[in-house]
Amino acid sequence: MPTSTQTTVSGPAGTPEPDSHPESGTGQKPKAVVRPGDRIFSAATLIAGILILLILAGVALFLLAQSKDTIEAQVNDPSSITGGNGFFSYVWPLVIGTLISSAIALLVATPFALGIALFTTHMAPRKLAPVLGYVIDLLAAIPSVVYGLWGIALAGNLTAFYLWLSKWFGWIPIFAPDENGAVSNTGRTLLTASLVLAIMILPIITSLTREIFLQTPRLQEEAALALGATRWEMIRMSVLPFGKSGIASATMLGLGRALGETMAVAMILSPGLLTASLVVSGNQTIASEIAQNFPEAAGLRLSELITVGLVLFVITLLVNMGARAIVAKTSVKGS
Repeated sequence: MPTSTQTTVSGPAGTPEPDSHPESGTGQKPKAVVRPGDRIFSAATLIAGILILLILAGVALFLLAQSKDTIEAQVNDPSSITGGNGFFSYVWPLVIGTLISSAIALLVATPFALGIALFTTHMAPRKLAPVLGYVIDLLAAIPSVVYGLWGIALAGNLTAFYLWLSKWFGWIPIFAPDENGAVSNTGRTLLTASLVLAIMILPIITSLTREIFLQTPRLQEEAALALGATRWEMIRMSVLPFGKSGIASATMLGLGRALGETMAVAMILSPGLLTASLVVSGNQTIASEIAQNFPEAAGLRLSELITVGLVLFVITLLVNMGARAIVAKTSVKGS
């Protein structure tokens, strides 16, 4: 009985030719269906992205426009600027105080934040970890004024500690007493403000790093433990390398918060000139300088303070750009 055979057309390599006529009969891939909701969502995200750029540009243009008088005075008559020595001699101590306080806060807060994040994700009992994480997150909800009041109370209790530092470590410039051999009798120094800033940025760094550590592939952790690694060795070989870029992002975000913090620092610091010592009165930050002088400012003085704000704006932008570069470099190395 004859049987029907199906002929297969082969290509040059002897493989069957793909069917050039799919079920649709047109020979073309079906087009993706774009619904009205997709168009609305795409337009909304595009508008949001453009809006944030416009806001950033608007803030920069406003600061530049309001700084015009100070820039012209700096060019024509620097002695008219506060202090009589020009704008740069006025703003430079503020920049130094801002960077020093933010750096100290970051150095103090980052190790604690990483330790808390690791404890809540890999060490704490399951019932305790969510509660502890919730308590840490609540620190971010405390107003800056409350931190400032707490910092004032803390400052009075740190005077004995500052005396001890100046007595045993006074040979180090940052712990040296003043020309009279004394330290601040109120404790309201740049070091106190830095410690309060460290508490303020702690929940930001902790929350971000905790979420990063939770994203570590479970198989990598179990593989390390199965090969005989201890809990710490598993964290060192699997969790920390995986979260390097996230840790860098979290610390830079905390640094940005510390740079711009105003009210708490303004309430804690005592007015004074720039000094290398952290245990004597003096040193100001850009944000505290603006907060303390803006209500009574007018004319050229108001323009000076806005120009100082422009300097802080530029510093923050540079910090964020540097953070993006660090994160990108860390991600490349991690991959």
